[in-house]
Amino acid sequence: QVHLVESGGGLVQAGGSLRLSCVVSTPITNMYRLGWYRQAPGKQRELVATIFATGVTNYVDFAKGRFVISKDNAKNTVYLQMNSLTSEDTAVYYCSAMLGPFSANDWGQGIQVTVSS
Repeated sequence: QVHLVESGGGLVQAGGSLRLSCVVSTPITNMYRLGWYRQAPGKQRELVATIFATGVTNYVDFAKGRFVISKDNAKNTVYLQMNSLTSEDTAVYYCSAMLGPFSANDWGQGIQVTVSS
């Protein structure tokens, strides 16, 4: 099982930025897919962004133009740079990893991001 540990969350004012980090317990160079999800109070967990082993990235609509997912294979770390934050971005953010295309997601414990308006 892959272990993931998120960091970098906290409280930020609207319009501000945060960078989340997720350290993965195994080498990520050839890991099929890494991703960030979030879950706001009373809502289901939703996808934010993904990055594949090739470096190809995908974003959901609310993240496009504001968030950037990236990874550092040498550090086994995936990042989520979040800019122009609004109160609607307040949620617990989770890092995920899929070893292969038919693997289940492994999850981090989640980290709180709170945006004050």
